[in-house]
Amino acid sequence: MVHSVAFRRLLVALALCSAAIVASVNPASARPHHGAGRYAYAHSGGRHARRHYAYRRYRHIARTSRWEQRIARMRAGGFANTHASIASGTASGGMAMSGGFGSSDVVAEARRYIGGNPTGRGSLWCARFMNMVLQRSGHRGTGSDMARSFANYGQPVSGPQVGAIAVMGRRGGGHVGIITGIDAAGNPIMISGNNRNRVVEAPVSRGRIYAYVMPTG
Repeated sequence: MVHSVAFRRLLVALALCSAAIVASVNPASARPHHGAGRYAYAHSGGRHARRHYAYRRYRHIARTSRWEQRIARMRAGGFANTHASIASGTASGGMAMSGGFGSSDVVAEARRYIGGNPTGRGSLWCARFMNMVLQRSGHRGTGSDMARSFANYGQPVSGPQVGAIAVMGRRGGGHVGIITGIDAAGNPIMISGNNRNRVVEAPVSRGRIYAYVMPTG
């Protein structure tokens, strides 16, 4: 009888030990799964980073390609044979610009007066300045102090070209100037008088220009 009780106690002890061993083994056996989860997450994050980099690289290449295509179209449309070069600089008023596709006699004459006011007038002198530049570079002007007079002057062209005169609207009247290039956003760069009461070379919104004309002889 004593031996039977002792035997049963031994069996109970063995059962408890087995349960403890199983309980201690199960968490350890689960650890590789957690590690695998962390590895899978890190691996997934790496794929995401690579995809993000690839997408940004694609966008950069696409933008560069569009800009090069725009330059090619401009050269084909009249910017060729103008000492074409793309350079970085700062236009008057601190506006960033890229380009300046060479020069013409009118552009060279207009650039002589940047920063000043050669007309001596205090207001409404952009057309007076344009006529003065044309006359001093050997061209006939409109003889008018109205900017819109240049919309019917010279030879119309379909888009910006170096040496072309651009006519635009602005609050209180019109504005006129001479095209010297195009900036990185595709906006024409223009020299004009009466821009903050002086001659300035700066980009202007292409949507504001309603006429481009080439000077006559």
